This record gives sequence, C-alpha cells and structure tokens, in this order.
Amino acid sequence: MRALNIAVIAVPLFLLSGLPSGQGQTSETISATEASAHVGEHVTVCGRVAAKYTASTSPGTPTFVSLDRSGQDQVFTILIWRDDRSRVGHVPESGKVCATGTITAYRGTPEIVLRDSHSWFVPR
Repeated sequence: MRALNIAVIAVPLFLLSGLPSGQGQTSETISATEASAHVGEHVTVCGRVAAKYTASTSPGTPTFVSLDRSGQDQVFTILIWRDDRSRVGHVPESGKVCATGTITAYRGTPEIVLRDSHSWFVPR
C-alpha cells in the first residue's frame, strides 16, 4: 500500500511542475540553430515559427513547420504527418514553439516528428 501512496503523490507533483508530459524533466533545451549538432539526441528544440506548409498532394500529407529560418536557409523542421495531426493539435502559424523528441535529419536538415500534443508546447 505504501508504494501506491508514493505513485499517487508523484503524478500530481509532475503535473504541477508546469512541464508538458512529453517534455520530460531530463530533456535538454536547445535553440533551432543548435539542432544540427544534436542529431540522434532526445531534446527540446525551441524557436520562432518562420514558415508552416502542408504538402497536400504528397503521400502522408505532411505539415512542415520551419523554426527560425525557412526555405534554403532553414535550420530546423517540425514534421507532422496527416495521421498524427488530430493528436498533435493546432501548431501556431507564428510565435515561439518548442518540440520535444529525438532529432533526425532529412536531406541535411534536423527535424523532430510530432506524434501527439505532449510533444510540443508554446513556452511561457
């Protein structure tokens, strides 16, 4: 019974910590421009939305959110697949956002694939 009491207390403390559940307390926070040096690592990447585009004719209908810079100068991308879009929710068109996950690289640009609403947040 004692272990159950500890578990019941731990959950509310985590929820009260102000961290989104997908962020995790051990995740390092970096800027979008630093992401290329952290490919393969589980981190939180924060930056300003520079562009948001949904490729409606591409397989999987991906939505791309470029942080800090867009186009040929882009430094980081948040990727949301159509099948995950309802779980992720609305990512803003502008302002600062953070995404948590393992950074991969696609054609040399670091990215995090969002799967649900716990993987991203708007910082305070």
